[in-house]
Amino acid sequence: MVVDEAAVTMERITSLAKRRGFVYGSSEIYGGVSGFWDYGPLGVELRDNIRRAWWRAIVHLRDDVVGLDTSLIMPPSVWAASGHLENFNDPLVECGSCRHRYRADDLAPGASCPHCGGSLSAPRQFNTMFSTHVGPVADDASVAYLRPETAQGTFVNFKNVMQTTSRKIPFGIAQVGKSFRNEITTGNFIFRVREFEQMELEYFVKPGTDGQWFEHWLAERMRWWTEDIGIRPENLSVRAHEPSELSHYSKQTSDIEYAFPFGTKELEGIADRTDFDLKAHMAGSGQDLSYFDDLEGERYVPFVIEPAAGLTRAFLTVLIDAYGEEQTGPKPSDRRTVLRLKPSLAPFKVAVFPLLANRPPLVEQAREIYRTLKPYFTVAWDDIGNVGKRYRRQDEIGTPWAVTVDYQSLEDGTVTVRDRDSMQQERHSIADLTQLFLSRLGPV
Repeated sequence: MVVDEAAVTMERITSLAKRRGFVYGSSEIYGGVSGFWDYGPLGVELRDNIRRAWWRAIVHLRDDVVGLDTSLIMPPSVWAASGHLENFNDPLVECGSCRHRYRADDLAPGASCPHCGGSLSAPRQFNTMFSTHVGPVADDASVAYLRPETAQGTFVNFKNVMQTTSRKIPFGIAQVGKSFRNEITTGNFIFRVREFEQMELEYFVKPGTDGQWFEHWLAERMRWWTEDIGIRPENLSVRAHEPSELSHYSKQTSDIEYAFPFGTKELEGIADRTDFDLKAHMAGSGQDLSYFDDLEGERYVPFVIEPAAGLTRAFLTVLIDAYGEEQTGPKPSDRRTVLRLKPSLAPFKVAVFPLLANRPPLVEQAREIYRTLKPYFTVAWDDIGNVGKRYRRQDEIGTPWAVTVDYQSLEDGTVTVRDRDSMQQERHSIADLTQLFLSRLGPV
């Protein structure tokens, strides 16, 4: 078997995503809209499995983190206090000939227009927040903003969470949800979009301990990507931000980066936000957001360490990292596309086939196995075409195991179980299948 590592291109990833129902262009029948995407039947399963893996690692397996879900729309006063109205900008340049617009930091210094070769304007700052109106009258008094990040919803609820959970510092508040950014340019499929989901943790610590907690979370997030999600370590790297790159709230930031087909780019950021946000909202709201440490007998405003990852970008990374094409035989047709997804992330854990779809005893036995497994796993039923073609379809969507019911199954109660990655086949008792797959899958 020959593995073609060069096969991973954005064109092939995009084609697979559309062909197999992972991602569709939003409102395609009307021509679509740039920067917005819809998730198909397999896409929602993969996305939700990644979300659950993050929530399990960050919240369920820790004693020092709780969850939160805040509103998409917040008043302008929140964004004024946080600095977003003033600082949430990207540098924009415009072509004087074709009027195409680009982020200046996506282009080389002195570059011409990528579309027509025309001259570009000097950069100007463009605020990327989406504005809307709340109430029946669209005037200045009704202006509100769709959140560009989930973090501010966490900060304005810090006092509520403290009072209702009696948490002690250090502790964290985790949130997963939609965010919106009016990106100047979108591209590379779902890498840069205008509507996306974020997985953010705000971890509150005592001032002076932030450095050690920053290192803790950087190491923990690298562990999650490689062990829990199965991203190959050689495709990941860490890059510390230069002082000139730091956001207005950041003391230090490091990006976990991934080697995408279009270049090495940010996958997740870990930032030391200091006490900037809580102090900003104390000043803006007039509320006391400090913390009293009754053991030490001191009051302070906590510092915040923020690991922030995009669920949408994580989805793309998982697809790319798992994608492979392999030559399994001498003929050109002996080639398969396979998604080597970690089994816990796969949209379907098991596929069940009758060897022949027109033999009622085989179909009846396969249906019974399908019904038995379905309460425990997401299970695919496939009886279209020959078994070889069914294997190829399931390989392409990442299903780890396939069960085939044949005539021997009717005689001795065993079935063929095929492994996606090795393509090896073993016979197992029908009665043992549930426990077999539970043991292989592990905790999810």
